[in-house]
Amino acid sequence: MKIVMLGTGYVGLVTGACFSEFGYEVICVDKDKEKINNLEKGILPIYEPGLEILVSKNFKNGKLKFSNSIQKPISDADAIFIAVGTPERRGDGHADLTYVYEAAKEIAPILKKYCVLITKSTVPVGTSLEIKNIIKRHNSNANFDVVSNPEFLREGSAIEDFMRPNRVIIGCENEKSKQILKRIYQPLNLIQTPILFTDLKSAELIKYASNAFLAMKISFINQMADLSENLNTDIHFISRGMGLDKRIGDKFLHPGPGYGGSCFPKDTIALSKIASDHNVDLSIINNVISYNKNRKKSLIKKLKHILGSDMKKMDVAVLGLSFKPGTDDMRESPSLDLVPSLAKNVKEIKVYDPIAMDEASKYIKDVYFADNIDDCIENVDVTIILTEWSEFRTLSADYLSKFMKGKVVVDFRNALNPENFLNKNFTLYQVGRGPFN
Repeated sequence: MKIVMLGTGYVGLVTGACFSEFGYEVICVDKDKEKINNLEKGILPIYEPGLEILVSKNFKNGKLKFSNSIQKPISDADAIFIAVGTPERRGDGHADLTYVYEAAKEIAPILKKYCVLITKSTVPVGTSLEIKNIIKRHNSNANFDVVSNPEFLREGSAIEDFMRPNRVIIGCENEKSKQILKRIYQPLNLIQTPILFTDLKSAELIKYASNAFLAMKISFINQMADLSENLNTDIHFISRGMGLDKRIGDKFLHPGPGYGGSCFPKDTIALSKIASDHNVDLSIINNVISYNKNRKKSLIKKLKHILGSDMKKMDVAVLGLSFKPGTDDMRESPSLDLVPSLAKNVKEIKVYDPIAMDEASKYIKDVYFADNIDDCIENVDVTIILTEWSEFRTLSADYLSKFMKGKVVVDFRNALNPENFLNKNFTLYQVGRGPFN
């Protein structure tokens, strides 16, 4: 089985590396020559736990290759995965399919034998059929099928999600392409992974529906956390009590500053636009989008309420800049809203993230980028937890008091253990509970 992966971004690189781990011959293709040269040197464009080892291993054994040219890889391929970017289209929120359709146009004249074209990128309903039409227009003799196989990779857990997925969704039009995809995913049969075969359009919509539902769960528990604070109840008990109901489940019921990253923000907006284009009322998702944007912007208001009029005299440490732990992805991160707002309202800001410092420096300016936790919290009045990296979870009043001059911690991720702050002359503020002192 010879597989070509078009695109060496997050989805393409992880998927290609994992398929090579299955033993397939995989060539990852990208137009960015510098990116390909770096990959051949073992320099990855993204951070993902375990990915560097996986890429290095399979590159050395010849199962994973990289190329700037599509000519030879495409002509020999049994399966071609399209894993290029589909960012939010500037100005209107629809998914930008420019890269997807350009890939289809470039593939078409090179197709010499039967192969399957598989959309791995997140695309609106009907995109796979349009890819099919593009191929036919540019090569009427092409022998191929188009399949939709959306990805469900969580940043920070992507390899585990690929190797041990909850499910695999495959949209196809005939038995021939179905059997090829069955063969490609055969290694997952050993762990009895559910594989759902659907039509093309349904597979495309499943991806959007899944992400929108998870975004909705996050926004719901955040609103419940706001209510808990007003009612003096504990959101941890609320989310735990809800999660024990198997109909609800305990995943994505963790309050915080709002969702971010590469998927939920753009996919909820894209789904909203799809519904609007078809005159369908998707008011639930529209409200989720609006609420999430406002929540991230409202973090500064909460800090003003906690810190009061002395806020402008304070030095503040922000721990965590990426949108979630396990990644350096800054896209739609709450830090992009909070840190600039803080800069206008406090004396000095120091920031630290275990992985995302280089990436964050592209977007966040005029702050002190600390070398480590200790450097970040040295002599500050307030410490803010914005990303729940594991190394932040063990912070206690005893430890913080060695460095901080103030005695206030604002934990927007509820990552810290309140027991470590009781009777310590510290005040810990969390989301939907507390304060603890």
